[in-house]
Amino acid sequence: DKLTVGFETNCVPDLAVLLEDARQEHFDFVCVPLVHPRFSRDARGVSETRSTPLTRSDLLLDSKQWGSLVVGKISEWIDLDSPCADTRRSSEVAFKQEMAWVSHLALAAVMLPTPRPGAGANYSRCLNQVAQELGYVQAWVRIPTVWPQSEQVSCDDGSGVLHVINAGAGTAGGGEGIKPAGAVLEDPWETWSRIRTLCEHLACLNVVLELTSDLPSEAALARWDGEQVRAVIVRTNIFLTNKKGYPTLSRRHQDLVMWLMRFKLQFVVKGRPRHPKGYLPYLQYLDHLRTRRQVTPPLHERETFEAPYLDFLQSPLQPLMDNLESQTYEVFEKDPVKYSQYQLAITAALLDTPEDKASGGVTLLMVVGAGRGPLVRAALNASREANRQLRIVAVEKNANAVITLRNLAITECWTNVTIVASDMRCWDAPEKANILVSELLGSWGDNELSPECLDGAQAYLKPGGISIPYEYTSFVAPMSSHKLWRAVESMGEVKRMETTYVVKLHNFCQMAKEQPCFIFEHPNVPLPGTGGIDNRRYVTLSFDVQQSFTLHGFAGYFSAKLYKDIDISIVPSTFSEGMFSWFPLYIPIRQPVQLRAGETLEAHFWRCCSDKKV
Repeated sequence: DKLTVGFETNCVPDLAVLLEDARQEHFDFVCVPLVHPRFSRDARGVSETRSTPLTRSDLLLDSKQWGSLVVGKISEWIDLDSPCADTRRSSEVAFKQEMAWVSHLALAAVMLPTPRPGAGANYSRCLNQVAQELGYVQAWVRIPTVWPQSEQVSCDDGSGVLHVINAGAGTAGGGEGIKPAGAVLEDPWETWSRIRTLCEHLACLNVVLELTSDLPSEAALARWDGEQVRAVIVRTNIFLTNKKGYPTLSRRHQDLVMWLMRFKLQFVVKGRPRHPKGYLPYLQYLDHLRTRRQVTPPLHERETFEAPYLDFLQSPLQPLMDNLESQTYEVFEKDPVKYSQYQLAITAALLDTPEDKASGGVTLLMVVGAGRGPLVRAALNASREANRQLRIVAVEKNANAVITLRNLAITECWTNVTIVASDMRCWDAPEKANILVSELLGSWGDNELSPECLDGAQAYLKPGGISIPYEYTSFVAPMSSHKLWRAVESMGEVKRMETTYVVKLHNFCQMAKEQPCFIFEHPNVPLPGTGGIDNRRYVTLSFDVQQSFTLHGFAGYFSAKLYKDIDISIVPSTFSEGMFSWFPLYIPIRQPVQLRAGETLEAHFWRCCSDKKV
């Protein structure tokens, strides 16, 4: 993908000339002030007496150029959370004027001023007031990776004396007083999170990260994985110079930029060029990082398959209720890992199963939910590897898949395979099997009702027989992903927030190690004294919050033990490398929850069952 890079400047004598210069320097757009930086305004009405225009005419460019080539910048002197009442009121007047001009120009995006560290209440209020007028304009909030070490805030309190506040003097807003010099500033992410929360997660509100010379810890940077970062500002003064005199970034900056490039965001270069060839070496270097990210390491088959599904919400399959399509079967059958693991498990199970002399040494294996036959093939291959005679019964309720199975039985000469067109829960097996094989697992283990299906099918298994899989466990972990939460919330129905979604998680951050949730074993043992099987579950999990973050829901995974130590897993810490049959599950919550470092998150999970549904 082509890298999109813009140029930010505060000096625009002639906008048309700037756009031409930017084009010659190979920039895609410019980020410019909407109003001259020294054109101050006040809340007392003095500035309104001026007869000169507020800013340049909209006739300089046509609407297409304004919308595709220009990102507007709100004046940087605006301080909506200033402790000085006059400065705050003047800032509000100027902010509303300039945002109205943004709407008039129909820009694609507008860069908002950097909020005051630890503040954001009035900033958010003013943004909420103008949000309805923005239309399709995206509001970019500029947030540095680390607050500058010093910050000067000027305030004229009417006495004619200019007060200069020392570094770290960011206030909590609303004139509550000044923090003493040297006070620890709030983490930039927390300031951004507060603004987003106070703005009630506006769809038009996005964050722009400004890279600073110093970078925070890896844990602090990881939280940005769960945010919708639209652009990254790279100042020329954070670049180093290599032996050949060309700009380069430090190793940590390189790793961060390459990591952020996964999200296909834009870059903005700011500052004077420090190379004789101007800005071109900077753009070439950024493109070099993009190329490095794409080439090293090369994409695996799994990554190529997953690419179109990144952050794409899908409803979980319900094969018990719906018949799967041929295309769905085809996708699952391409998995290079799952069926090889099943084949290993069946081979080991055959070797451990004593030959039944009464049946002539032939082992009976049943495949319940046979689909289009991949497990049948795995069983046939396993019988050759184990050098054991095998008779297979393939049970499948999907009439369309049965057609495929019967054709395969002819074309591949499955002389020892019996195909049964029936629901495994209703079929009356004429004899019991030594081995029962199934692949009924969902992204969260039991969410496609594997326990209920196998509870009926286990009647086909001989006492002491082998079930593959014999155990599976669902896992959950707290996660932050504003993109996924917004996608569910935009559906506009409460029930959507109470639905789970299969999704290849990409723009997200898992905030704690996953923990086991529900465990199922097969054959399932009936409750003592009742004879019934209870698939209800309830568990309480506690997660220690190491880093402050916004909880947008939970990520669901599973691992399954096929036979002995042969398993398959989509749990990040034990992932079966190369397997792509299952994506994780996203479990949303109705309202995001702000969690602070040092707190404990307690989550309750139920699996409720009735005669009609789970």
